[in-house]
Amino acid sequence: MTIRAFGRHFREGLKNLVRNGWMTFAAMTAVMITLAIVGMAMMIALNAEQMSHYVANQLEVSAYLKQNLNSAEGQAVATDVRRLPDVKSVVVVTKSQGLKQLQADLGSQYSDLLRGLHSNPLPVTLIIKANNPKETLQVASEVKSIPEVSSVNDGAQYVRPLFRVLDIARNIGLVFVLALFLTAMFLISNTIKIAIFSRRREIEIMRLVGATNGFIRMPFLVESTLIGMIGAAVPAAVLGYVYEYLYRVTGGVFYGLHFPLVPATEFVVKLVVALLALGFVIGAWGGFVSVRKFLRA
Repeated sequence: MTIRAFGRHFREGLKNLVRNGWMTFAAMTAVMITLAIVGMAMMIALNAEQMSHYVANQLEVSAYLKQNLNSAEGQAVATDVRRLPDVKSVVVVTKSQGLKQLQADLGSQYSDLLRGLHSNPLPVTLIIKANNPKETLQVASEVKSIPEVSSVNDGAQYVRPLFRVLDIARNIGLVFVLALFLTAMFLISNTIKIAIFSRRREIEIMRLVGATNGFIRMPFLVESTLIGMIGAAVPAAVLGYVYEYLYRVTGGVFYGLHFPLVPATEFVVKLVVALLALGFVIGAWGGFVSVRKFLRA
């Protein structure tokens, strides 16, 4: 197809948008409402995923070394732990640092009791994080086998249920978004079908005067694609603005829980790309399927 021919079909598609005002408005409204719901579901899903990553990244292993080991020996053990393939970072908490942290946690009411201790009873502790949060228990198992380690707190009673909950939540979110996507395709394509069905006589006349299927189809494809794109651009702009506003108001954290939200720029880019791509695909597909029925011999 030449640029000139495409330009003609594009102009004809624009004219059809104006000429069929109410049908165009109905189709665009269906696109806007449906894709607005998809966009809100995407907002929830992305931030739920962000929260799950944040929670998972807080997982850590506390390895308590034997009581007779000093800070220098603790550093040597930490060097050995860092060589483990799944370890991301190791922080050494000395005996004095551990006692200060205990004093801060217990508060002033127990300060006299702690000052009365003849010696520091706390061991050198290693705070270990895995490269992948799901490898936390594996890392804990490897650290337990080190001779200098007395005991390990891996939080297994919390880690396994946490990942089960996160996996279930992620799967539910994916199913929900997919269901909305399929619903959007069904509603929007049917709306476009109705718009084109109302002009079936126009298609029949064009065929009678010798127009080819491609010549008849292109203006309708342009029209339906524009309906999808415009219908997607409006909710994308509105939801993007609303999210940026909420992100500024909340300071980038989920109100009351202090979980970080998806950065506004990152979310808006993903939202705009996803909705415009969805609007283009649904509009073009709906127009192609709808007009094909009237072009069959």
